[in-house]
Amino acid sequence: MGRHFEVRAAAMQKTANAKAKIYSRYSKEILVAAKNGDPNPDMNQTLKKAIDRAKANNVPADVIKRAIEKAKSSADESYSSARYEGFGQGAGSTIIIDCLTDNANRTIANLRACFNKSHAKLGVGGSVSFGYEHLGVIVIQYDNEEAMMDALLDAEIELNDIEIEEGYMTITVDPTQLDDAKVVVEKLIPDVKFEVLEDKMIPNEEVELHGEDLTLFKRLVTLLDEVDDVQNVYHNVSNLDEAE
Repeated sequence: MGRHFEVRAAAMQKTANAKAKIYSRYSKEILVAAKNGDPNPDMNQTLKKAIDRAKANNVPADVIKRAIEKAKSSADESYSSARYEGFGQGAGSTIIIDCLTDNANRTIANLRACFNKSHAKLGVGGSVSFGYEHLGVIVIQYDNEEAMMDALLDAEIELNDIEIEEGYMTITVDPTQLDDAKVVVEKLIPDVKFEVLEDKMIPNEEVELHGEDLTLFKRLVTLLDEVDDVQNVYHNVSNLDEAE
């Protein structure tokens, strides 16, 4: 595949705002999983996997506990997933927004405001996502590619690619096997720390933006990150971090 995943810039955010967004995202996923099944993770595999991913992304135990308790007490609260796609300024810039919401009208109104303030344009379903690949992504500090490949293939994991850069390994697999791949990695590397453990939409081609186009796209991403209903934002702008 040969695509660079901006490992350190995109995967290892340490700011308070980034942590808060991660906590909120996984809290909502855990809440939904607990509400849609048994709130006991031993009896609910979807919930167990959501908790495992939250822990791998350094979500504190008390945040996880509160999400499960909220699911038990909020019987009338219901969330649904929705995907929105759009186009930024400049040639070829695209964006995908995955949301989890209890009010679709509120969500779309908030997203439209973000796009309008950034001079961007919302598209129809499928107008952007055809240019992306859905993959399970694991990033860890490890550099033995042969050992990792052997372990994954022995476990019949559908491996897409392994990339190593400056001691960080990026593993991409079929997204339905992400949790199975996590188990393999943990067996191979006891006490491994996951920098990334999630399924992502990866662009098949990236573009660079400059000047006002880059500034406006950065504004769009920043505004979307501030919307509570937004779970994930994916885009194809390779030099986003250059915007001031």
